[in-house]
Amino acid sequence: DDQSFNTLKACGNTEIKTPNIDRLVDQSLHFTNTYNMGSWIPAVCMPSRMMLNTGKFLWKSKNAPEEQFPKKQMWSQRIKSAGYKTYMAGKWHVFYNGDWREKVDPKDVFDVVGTLRPGMPKDTPEGYNRPKNGNDTSWLPWDKTKGGYWEGGKHWTEVQGEEIINFIELASKEDEPYFIYSAFNAPHDPRQSPKEFVDMYSLDSISIPKNFLSEYPYKDQIGCPESLRDERLAPFPRTEYAVKVNIQEYYAIITHLDKQIGLILKKLEELGEQDNTYIFFTADHGLACGQHGLMGKQNLFDHSVRVPFLVSGPGIEGGTKCNTPIYLQDIMPTTLEISGAKKSGVDFKSLIPLIQDNQKKHYNSIYGAYMHLQRMITKDGYKLIYYPEASKFLLFDLNKDPDEINNLAEKSEYSSKLEEMKSSLVLLQKEMNDPMLE
Repeated sequence: DDQSFNTLKACGNTEIKTPNIDRLVDQSLHFTNTYNMGSWIPAVCMPSRMMLNTGKFLWKSKNAPEEQFPKKQMWSQRIKSAGYKTYMAGKWHVFYNGDWREKVDPKDVFDVVGTLRPGMPKDTPEGYNRPKNGNDTSWLPWDKTKGGYWEGGKHWTEVQGEEIINFIELASKEDEPYFIYSAFNAPHDPRQSPKEFVDMYSLDSISIPKNFLSEYPYKDQIGCPESLRDERLAPFPRTEYAVKVNIQEYYAIITHLDKQIGLILKKLEELGEQDNTYIFFTADHGLACGQHGLMGKQNLFDHSVRVPFLVSGPGIEGGTKCNTPIYLQDIMPTTLEISGAKKSGVDFKSLIPLIQDNQKKHYNSIYGAYMHLQRMITKDGYKLIYYPEASKFLLFDLNKDPDEINNLAEKSEYSSKLEEMKSSLVLLQKEMNDPMLE
């Protein structure tokens, strides 16, 4: 939850320490351009998981569980119908009608359910608007008195890791094949981890992002004002010191998560299950953490809509890459195809054709939306972002400008490309049943 694509060494990050994810990269096909489609609410993780578990595109996923549950068409239900025993633990965040008060009970769609977690650990006022300066120690990631990931006595990531290992041990003794849905809350804030993990990252070793801004000029028009919860995590205006501390804590909780991933991989190896198991590693969206003057995920820059995506398993050549743009929710139909379950009614596409031949075309373009305030299309290496309330277009050449700094929409020589991308966006909005066009 909240892990951006750029937290992988395989994507050029030389500062983060994730030896087990690195090992998984070496065993996997790495999809380097994986996107989340967006959100109709500030809690971007909810629509992301709704799409993942229903297979429906963004605007249709909001009402999909109510229709699918009785027909046993949700992800785990389809997998179960193919003869698999299903397990789940961690964050769920799947609701009827997109209403957080009407949660789909995971016990109704999985055979075995471990500890369930809310959308995020309980936070405290001390975790916001910080650090103000080098003397601000009002919040420490290893301080267990603040609760959060420490509620219950053991860090939630460690509890999750232990439960998944137990699931694997149980499942390996069963006759039927198994499907495990492991939903770690980390690295979502409050970004807490044991002190030894924070100490791995000195502030001197952390670089300020190339696209750092003290304040994003359109933050209010795009739905990221100072009052938005995610944006309140660091002081306004942003300072290099505050951003470094936030990145330090972000990296630390990812490294702590990496340790649990290592233990899970080790258990699969010990039981002789690794060669017979497909592993998908991804996140529900990314996070800005100081880039473009933003802290959260309520934006359509790559740092917030692109995620890691690794696939390992039988017949997959490790250490390989596929640069074809995909959606993270393509996991769903991919696993349905692997398991022999029915894919009818699923909007997202199976990755099996790309796994077999990564030069194939997948989607013509990638769509992105945030509420009624932002729209995006990524196509042929260019990205267009539109802010309706600011009447603003941003155009980026992602190959030459991966940090999305140079707005080509303001340059006359790109006027034809701008118009082309605008037209493509409108067509894509129609395809997605975008309510903005109603």
